[in-house]
Amino acid sequence: MIRVDKPKKAMILAAGRGARMRPLTDHTPKPLLEVGGKPLVHYHLEALALAGIRELVINHSYLGEMIESHLGDGTRWGLSIRYSPETGGALETGGGIFNALGMLGEGPFLVVNGDVWSDYDLTGAGCPVGKLAHLVLIDNPEHHPEGDFQLSDGQVGTGEGARLTFSGIGVYRPELFSGCHAGTFRMAPLLRAAADRDGISGEHHRGYWSDVGTPERLQELDRVLAGS
Repeated sequence: MIRVDKPKKAMILAAGRGARMRPLTDHTPKPLLEVGGKPLVHYHLEALALAGIRELVINHSYLGEMIESHLGDGTRWGLSIRYSPETGGALETGGGIFNALGMLGEGPFLVVNGDVWSDYDLTGAGCPVGKLAHLVLIDNPEHHPEGDFQLSDGQVGTGEGARLTFSGIGVYRPELFSGCHAGTFRMAPLLRAAADRDGISGEHHRGYWSDVGTPERLQELDRVLAGS
């Protein structure tokens, strides 16, 4: 039986500008846009608290002070929130996580993109011993039909064949970032390189998932949540 290490800390990525969401994001950071009657980021906080996570890091850049003012120290959700501001501009996903590593500890940590919504149960998130990361993959959405990674017997790969899309939910070990340097860099090349070394496991989530990247997708998610 494969042993899985469960994360004790988490990070929400919230530093994006949300340019495709304009004009909604002209005066409101994307994580604070309301859907289903409350800000999008509230769903993440509630899910993390239910999963037993107590320590959380949130990075931010554009209108980041609004995020800090709204969420505070996280006690409303039973969380302890620390912030990782990117004052010189967003550092992309990889650079943002690397910048916050000092607050995320030495063990595996859970990362959730702040602009996705999913019914994936974070309680089950973990990283198998011997792997650098564990990714939650989903069926390819219409706006990303080519997918990102292959998945075979729980192993994530980059070879030829049918692919699934990375959901923006993953568990990472700090060792994944060995050799990286402070600055702006994307996460995808780092994950592909680790996958080529058989360093990443994964799972296929077949439930609901939405990348809230446009006003139209925000409206669709709002309808789904209202119906549920």
